[in-house]
Amino acid sequence: MELTSTSFLVTLIVVTALAMVVALVLWNRVPGPRWVRWPVRVLMIALCQFTAICGVATWINGSYGLYASWDDLLGTGAGRSADAMTGPPVGRARFVQGGDGTLSAYFRGSHSKLAGQVIVWTPPEYDAPGAAKSRFPVLMLLHGYPGSPRTWIDLGSMPGALKELVRLGAAHPFIVVMPEIAPGGIDTDCSDTPQAKVASWLARDVPDLVARNFRTLPPPRGWGLMGVSTGGLCAAKLPLQYPKAFRAGAALDPDPLTGDPQVLPDPALRERNSPVWLVEHTRKADLGIFLATSAQDRDSPPGQLAEFVRAAAGSGVRVRTLVRPAGGHNFQTWTGMYPDALGWLSAEISPPGPVP
Repeated sequence: MELTSTSFLVTLIVVTALAMVVALVLWNRVPGPRWVRWPVRVLMIALCQFTAICGVATWINGSYGLYASWDDLLGTGAGRSADAMTGPPVGRARFVQGGDGTLSAYFRGSHSKLAGQVIVWTPPEYDAPGAAKSRFPVLMLLHGYPGSPRTWIDLGSMPGALKELVRLGAAHPFIVVMPEIAPGGIDTDCSDTPQAKVASWLARDVPDLVARNFRTLPPPRGWGLMGVSTGGLCAAKLPLQYPKAFRAGAALDPDPLTGDPQVLPDPALRERNSPVWLVEHTRKADLGIFLATSAQDRDSPPGQLAEFVRAAAGSGVRVRTLVRPAGGHNFQTWTGMYPDALGWLSAEISPPGPVP
């Protein structure tokens, strides 16, 4: 049973209710002397509290997307070094059909030497009659840390939310790509470091894999990113670092746009991978950045959006900001930002069509 599944949360709620009922029914029926009865009653109270705490913790985890799987929670999927990673190279990677309409591949990148999972979803228009010669824009969705590509499916209402916006005419049909942003459990804020070349993984290896296997528009005009939390920071910085790969990035409640010292302790490395520094040193760039947060989000305060706008003055980068009056650092808030973010991305990125 998946950690983030509704069935797991419902099971915990039912177990909590049963524990309470059992405690009430058996409270005065525990046999034996007093020194036996009271420890049994304490154990029943402890069981009720334990199951209730597990239920609340699971609900909080589902709301905030802290851990997307049992491997994330237990740490069994982390700690691999880049050299120890295995998986077929880009040219030999194969996508496997999933039960939810997605395709999944595990591969090793030729540029980064990192290996990880990539989940891809193609819109209904991709297989529609007469669309065989059409190429489609690509939207890469970057999850937070900790997390996994399935966070977008299990918690983020994707790709259903995008399909609804397309139906309403408020967004393009995109090929949706959901890659790991920390292959091997190595978090670098999507940066190339001596330990792991995650920026190369996301900006070179993953696009190479997708372009080999799907009818995609050429970069950069047909490629964009949207991310949340740590993935939001990545969505803001990767177009600035790789303008030939991505035309636009939408960052929802991004991590500090000046960099996180806990992730990148080296001040020079942190500075040169921070969106604020990158946009200050960008000139005449044909790309756009969308930044969104809420007035109540202490992890992503509105002030950093204003700082980015000031830094972007004179860069040529098109910047759009959105500050919602309320909301926390969770998918409930982020899904409410989808219409603005995906509508803006659809204006920045080319629609489906034949390549001239």
